[in-house]
Amino acid sequence: MKIIGLLGGMSWESTVSYYQIINRAVNQRLGGLHSAQCLLYSVDFQAIEDCQKSGQWEKSGRILAKAGQALERGGAEVLLICTNTMHKVFDQVRAAVSLPLIHIADATAEAVLARGLRRVGLLGTAYTMEQTFYKEKIMAAGIEVIVPPQKQRREINRIIFEELCHGVIAARSREFYLRAVEDLAVRGCAGIIMGCTEIGLLLRQSDTPIPLFDTTEIHALSAVAFALTAA
Repeated sequence: MKIIGLLGGMSWESTVSYYQIINRAVNQRLGGLHSAQCLLYSVDFQAIEDCQKSGQWEKSGRILAKAGQALERGGAEVLLICTNTMHKVFDQVRAAVSLPLIHIADATAEAVLARGLRRVGLLGTAYTMEQTFYKEKIMAAGIEVIVPPQKQRREINRIIFEELCHGVIAARSREFYLRAVEDLAVRGCAGIIMGCTEIGLLLRQSDTPIPLFDTTEIHALSAVAFALTAA
């Protein structure tokens, strides 16, 4: 079993989900009392979010690169950046370490294609929905990506940062997200990428018949598959 390095804390609420998903999946695969061999570096999210707000992405990349190097020194054999938005600095982190990194958007695109879908909606932070760094990865796989209109994007983003990152799960916010999901379906989206690792705390597949792609689960399970693959 390879050692999984988790670059987390963005937010710590969703990093908990990574840890749970990875360990449950390893136990399901191996049985007994088996659990994952993993290392966690949980950053101070305030420092990262300050960089996001001020557009200092290169500075945030340095923070994550340093954390990634610490995980590599600790013995990690594969690395996950446990957030969708901070994949904006994926290349900066990858250049700083020598171990493999699994890109969350690549893993998600594979999951979408496995369902035979070619047009999906994307929910996430404003950075993820509005900038190209994430969408272009999905589109490179031949998948069309549609985002909600600006007013919805603004509220989706607010709920992430002001509620979900603080562990606040509100029924009204779930209803708002479900309306956004339904609106995207009306626009021809055959599935929805939950492109923020906190969204899985709010929405479940049981909430809607429209296929949901939980990027936290997809990313975590891709790490398990890697870790349990013989060298």
